[in-house]
Order: sequence, then structure tokens, then C-alpha cells
Amino acid sequence: MAVKWLPSKHPGVRYYEHPTRKHGIKPDRYFAIRAQVNGIRREEGVGWASEGCTEQMAATELANIKRAHTTGEGAQSLAEKRALAEEKRKVQQEVEEQRTREALTFSEFFTAHYAPHASRDKNIRSFEREESLFRLWISKTIGDRPLRKIGVVDLDRLKSAMTDAGLKPRTIEYALAVVRQVFNYARHTGFYDGESPTKLVKKPKVNNARLRYLEHSEAETLLEILGKMSLDVRDMALLSLHCGLRAGEIAALTWNNVDLSKGLLTLLDTKHGDRVVRVTGAVKAMLEGRPRRDVAGLVFPARAIHAGDPERKHVAISKTFARAVDSLGLNAGRADARERVCFHTLRHTFASWHVLAGTDLYTLGKLMGHKTPSMTARYGHLSPEGAARATRAFEAALEAKSEPLTDKVVPFQKAQA
Repeated sequence: MAVKWLPSKHPGVRYYEHPTRKHGIKPDRYFAIRAQVNGIRREEGVGWASEGCTEQMAATELANIKRAHTTGEGAQSLAEKRALAEEKRKVQQEVEEQRTREALTFSEFFTAHYAPHASRDKNIRSFEREESLFRLWISKTIGDRPLRKIGVVDLDRLKSAMTDAGLKPRTIEYALAVVRQVFNYARHTGFYDGESPTKLVKKPKVNNARLRYLEHSEAETLLEILGKMSLDVRDMALLSLHCGLRAGEIAALTWNNVDLSKGLLTLLDTKHGDRVVRVTGAVKAMLEGRPRRDVAGLVFPARAIHAGDPERKHVAISKTFARAVDSLGLNAGRADARERVCFHTLRHTFASWHVLAGTDLYTLGKLMGHKTPSMTARYGHLSPEGAARATRAFEAALEAKSEPLTDKVVPFQKAQA
């Protein structure tokens, strides 16, 4: 159906009426303007009366366009005017967004952006620890500071507050790591540019290396007590003590990664990659005696909360282990955490026994699944005879290969002038 244009009382302005839509009691009107510029006639729609457009408004727009053509200043068409208005709107929006980003505080970003991301992508215990450090320490020290204004001085205040409260260097280091991860995520998502200020902060000196290892008699007594309290915990302790497995590696071990015919365990996706571990006779006998519910099932599944529930991993070592340690008095009078027996002490004991038995540090590093030689070097002090053995072997090799040197000596001759 052809549109029927009607003239208005303003030259160059016309309109047509909508066949059904009303504006008040009258049909809704759509206004347009027509102008001839440089010999070309151009017509542009202005808008509907129901949207606020009037004949006078359309006439004013036409007058402005004609003036722009005459003076060369301003938009010379409605399309150009609208494009300029949209560009201005985008610039204003970018300015507002930039202003919002610059004012965004650490707490606001952590709560609205980082926490939802971390709670989805991280282990629940890791996220809970991060959230606790944020709530108790980070938010109270730098939470109200804009991300872009946080610097070394602010992070030093965080370190001082935690140090004054008696927190350990490792905890302070972890808090700084949380701050670093928040800044990294802010940069990744476009809320922050530049390097994290944590790069300029001196990390607290941390020494949490385990010093304590069990004597053979202590280990035997501990396994005996655990056997009376919980066979599961006893078997997990034996596996760590004889094969050096971490608690998480034991919890994730499945039967399809156990090859008793070859005496091997395949550990996948561990802290520092995959590795293969050879079992001792005691561990092999223990594994042969454990029930297998599923070929791909967990070797040490956690106890089901409800009957018929699917297998689930242990998320922590049973408190039975701590009770057994306490009952033997293994931690009596030892306040330093490095001297106290915990489940990880069993892995440390495995390494210590190996070194004392003469295992070289390179081989031990492979057995332990260490990422770098420095992680294994801490056990070097347990082998005081190591250097002596190496020197004796070196001397023996020299003696076996040595020849009289007198025939090979070249006499020194004074240079001729």
C-alpha cells in the first residue's frame, strides 16, 4: 500500500498518517524533511508524533541542516547528525567505563568478579582458604583501595599487619599470592593493565621444610597402633612410608593404575606431573588384601555418607592418624611445626631412609617426583659419608689410571732474548 504524504504548514516538512495506530485521538503521524543541496534533493525521516516529534521540531531540524550547508559548520544531514550523536554517546560511555574501572576497589573486584571465577575453577578447599584470607586480612588492609592505586606501601602494610598478629611467613606468602592472582585475573579481564604490584614486594622468608623423620622403631609402632584403630588409615600410612606418596596421590589412586604383577603404581596428574612408583613387598601384600569394588575404582575410597552413594575421594586424612600420634607422644614437647609428626612426615621419612641407605639424590628426586634438584637437596645433610665415599672413589679411579709422570714432564727453558 502506497504511503500518502501530506504537506504541513512548514515548507519542506511533510507527514503521513498511520492507518491504524493512534496518538491521542488522532492518527499517529510520521514527519520527514526535504531539502535540495548541490542540486540533489534529499529526504530524511525525522520521527513519529507518538515518540515526541512535531512539525516545529522537523522544521527546526531542516533549518539547521540548511544553515550547516551555508556556513559549512555542523551536521549537514540527519544521518550525519545521528552518527555524530552515536559517536559522542560511545565516547561518553567509554569515559564512564574507564572512570568506573579506575574507581573499582580491590574488595569490589574480588567479590563481583574474582570470587565467582575462583569458586568455579578451583578446588573448594583452596577457594575457601583464599576467601578466608581475603575476609580476615586482605579486605581490612587494602580492600577499600582502588585497584589502580594499590602499590608496594599498601602490600607492606598487609605484611606488617599479619606479622604483628603472629602469623607465619608461609601464611603471609599465601596472602600475597592471593593478591597476585586477583591482579592477574583483573588484567586478563580488562579491569587492570600493567604488572601486579606484588612483583615489587619482598616475600617473607619461609622455612617450612620438614626436619623430623621417624626412626624405624617409631614407624613400626605407629603402624601397629593405626592397625588397631583403622585398617584404611594404616594402609594409607604404609603406602606413604614405603613409596613416598603424598596424601592427595593416595586419595586419587585407582585400581587400573595398580600393576601388582610388575609391582608398579602409575601416578597421574600429580603435583609435578606423572610418575611410576615401585612398591615394596609389604605394600604389595597390603594391596593384594584390599577389596576391589571396581576395576577403575579408588583404592582408598572415602566412607559413603549414605548407602548406595557413588565412590568419593578423601579430602583430608582421617583424624585417626593424629590421635594415634598423640597416643604415642610423638609430638610431646615439640612446638615447631617442622618437628611435629603429621601424615606428610611419612613421605619425608621415606626420603630420609633412602638417603641413609645410600640412595643418591638424583635417584631420590625421581622417586619423590620432585620438580627441581633443589627440592631434593634438603636431604643431603642426612648422608655425611656421601662426600667421603665420592672422594675415595675418585682417588681409586686416579690410582687405577695413573702412570709415572716424570717421563712426561717438559723442562722449562728460559726464553732466548
